[in-house]
Amino acid sequence: MQGSSAQLLIMGGGFIPDENGTNPDVPIQNKVALAAIVKDCAECPEMVLIPAGSFVMGSEKTSNEQPLHRVTIRSFFMGKTEITQKQWMDVMGSNGSWFYGCGQDCPVDRVSWNDVQSFIIKLNQKSGQRYRLPSEAEWEYGARAGSSTEWSFGNDESILGNYAWYGGNSGYKPHQVGQKRPNAFGLFDTSGNVWEWTQDCWHGNYSGAPTDGSAWMTDCTDALKAVRGGSWGTSPESLRSAIRNGINPVSPSNFIGFRLARDL
Repeated sequence: MQGSSAQLLIMGGGFIPDENGTNPDVPIQNKVALAAIVKDCAECPEMVLIPAGSFVMGSEKTSNEQPLHRVTIRSFFMGKTEITQKQWMDVMGSNGSWFYGCGQDCPVDRVSWNDVQSFIIKLNQKSGQRYRLPSEAEWEYGARAGSSTEWSFGNDESILGNYAWYGGNSGYKPHQVGQKRPNAFGLFDTSGNVWEWTQDCWHGNYSGAPTDGSAWMTDCTDALKAVRGGSWGTSPESLRSAIRNGINPVSPSNFIGFRLARDL
């Protein structure tokens, strides 16, 4: 498939931004449009076009989510779902997921940050594209989908189960991707199912963080990498759009997977 043109699909729910790319005054349920989705090769994931805009990153909940700071994001593509076990198998030829019995449409798990980099290299060779992990800023922007609330859908914890697999409804295991409701950008499972690797190394707070949406790869803390989104075993608090954690990049875990990004 290398060098072939991407297949463009028009489908799914998306987000209508204002001239600033955010449109915060419109209720999230009204920010619906047809999302542009591309699939570059048979092994490639479906990627949702994320509109350019700016947002306030972080929260006042914990010190590692501060200080609040405005970030400007260029339009990019982000995985509609987490990478599945089948997609991993198709590229890598094997599947070492702890939850192998969950099925081919469940998120791949027990993959380290370093493993993901190997996957990206092979997928780029197959597709002729330049896939990568999203930056922390891109990830949060995509997960928030224009919201400034605890979760992309608002602050009502009682409906969290409509959007996420987590400790309260998962049976303490992952589930097939795309089974819950998407956010306003058309992204599934940004809360729960599996934590997701980002490109950034870990920092204990946002002091000095980039404001252009790029990955923060300098002045790293303990050589850790940042993960986002919470998992099948976490509490509602740990599924917030701003939640973040630092994990050893060589340490695979059965509660960590990933989704991809790529530039236009």
